[in-house]
Amino acid sequence: MSISRFPSALFLAAVSIIAARTVCSQSALGGRQDLQRARILRTATLPPGMDGRHLTATLVAVHYGAGEASPPHTHSCPVVVYILQGSVRSKVEGQPEAIYKPGDSFYEPPGGLHLISANANRSAPARFLAFFVCDHDAPLSSDAPNSPSGAKP
Repeated sequence: MSISRFPSALFLAAVSIIAARTVCSQSALGGRQDLQRARILRTATLPPGMDGRHLTATLVAVHYGAGEASPPHTHSCPVVVYILQGSVRSKVEGQPEAIYKPGDSFYEPPGGLHLISANANRSAPARFLAFFVCDHDAPLSSDAPNSPSGAKP
């Protein structure tokens, strides 16, 4: 698993530079349709208690081998997941179970119990990016109570 941490100011600067070079949505360019290379994949409102003064963005690359899974776990910060390869089966408490394929994304609220996180395919790997936005120091993932330890996204 590869992890990159960015202070919020550095992250916002990097996003701004990338956006200035590649964002080409119709609304961002005042109607120019010839450069549509970027699209919004997922928008989620951050929890009200996150004031933005000490935000850290962490991008985690996760690889599940054929049939691999993580034990039930929680994340102390909001996370957006984007599927790169394969198919990922997921269920967060209170949400329906779903299988996500390349190009799909989903949101996990902070403290949500991630009951299922697994490669949905027993013969091919799956890869995804997990993007965390935190306003405090804490482990990105913690095993759920009474769950066996193991690899976590």
